[in-house]
Amino acid sequence: MQYIIKRAKIRPELKGLWDGPAWKDAKIVDINFFLPESSDHHPNTQAKVLYDDVGLYVHFRVRDRYVVCTRTKNQEITSKDSCVEVYFQPFPDRPEIGYVNFEMNCGGAILLYYITDPARCEETIFKERIVVPEEIIRTMQIYHSLPKAVPVEIKDPITWSVEYFIPFSLFEHYTPSLNVKTGTRWRGNFFKCADESSHPHWASWSPVHEFNFHVIKYFADLLFE
Repeated sequence: MQYIIKRAKIRPELKGLWDGPAWKDAKIVDINFFLPESSDHHPNTQAKVLYDDVGLYVHFRVRDRYVVCTRTKNQEITSKDSCVEVYFQPFPDRPEIGYVNFEMNCGGAILLYYITDPARCEETIFKERIVVPEEIIRTMQIYHSLPKAVPVEIKDPITWSVEYFIPFSLFEHYTPSLNVKTGTRWRGNFFKCADESSHPHWASWSPVHEFNFHVIKYFADLLFE
């Protein structure tokens, strides 16, 4: 599998405009491989990514039900809420450099780690990881269509979105200089989950064949136009 990250012709407005001028030609990711542990609720989840000279733009749209969001602070376990995730591995030929996981709930709170060894560890979740500090998270720009908290589950059908900008400098706090250009290849994956919804589910773009999103062999190619 591969996804083509197109160069942005104009800077996205970060207002949730899925088919707006900046996003209308972006390739679509369908996040539709559901793990068997999921309930019968399989939300239609799509994503788009663009880039320019200074960073990446990520946009998720979810046609959902049973939406819940109780984590309102960054670095809480947002995957327990209605959540969308993307993991970026900028140097796939040098796996020791690791990857960055962006796990954002529908209220715009994010769990963000730089991970070099995703082996599970009871004390720190992962054997080797750095918790990205708040001052670096603040270099991102984030839009979310729902309120920061949805404490009472929304059982009826609803469409929600998150859209955000990631400066390349965020990665470069931990990795070598990226030097992204036409033909650059990264690897990664996209996910949808909702651990503590009444109808929990776990889905990916590139198929994952175990109950663990953090398995690098299941990442797929991300090619910059």
